[in-house]
Formats: sequence, structure tokens, C-alpha cells
Amino acid sequence: MPPIFKALATILVWILWISGLVMGFSTLAMGIINGTLYGAEPTPMSEWAGFAVALAYGVGAVVVMRLRQKME
Repeated sequence: MPPIFKALATILVWILWISGLVMGFSTLAMGIINGTLYGAEPTPMSEWAGFAVALAYGVGAVVVMRLRQKME
């Protein structure tokens, strides 16, 4: 494989990882600010979906990193 593919995979992993962290922490912060995370009112489905998408980004980053390691 040409080395450009390893570089592109590395860039994709960092984008996915940072996006997952930002989305997870922003969902957490908005849940705390709105008071829905600690039981003031029922937690809306959008918060659970935000956490699920952040988790999916993290898992995607791990998968792409494993594929990058196998390119060697």
C-alpha cells in the first residue's frame, strides 16, 4: 500500500476520535445544563441518541485504527 493511505487513515481516526469526544461532552454538558440528566424531568431520546452517536464515532475510530495497523 502507498504511504498516503496510512496518512489518510490516521487523519480519519483523529477526526472520528475528536468528533466523538466533542459530541459526547457537549451532550453531557447540555444534559446537565437543562437538568434532564439528573432526573429533573424524563431524559429525552435526543440525549441517548447523542451518546450513541458519540460511542459509534469512538468505535469507528478504533476500527479504522485496526485497519490501519493491518495495512503495514
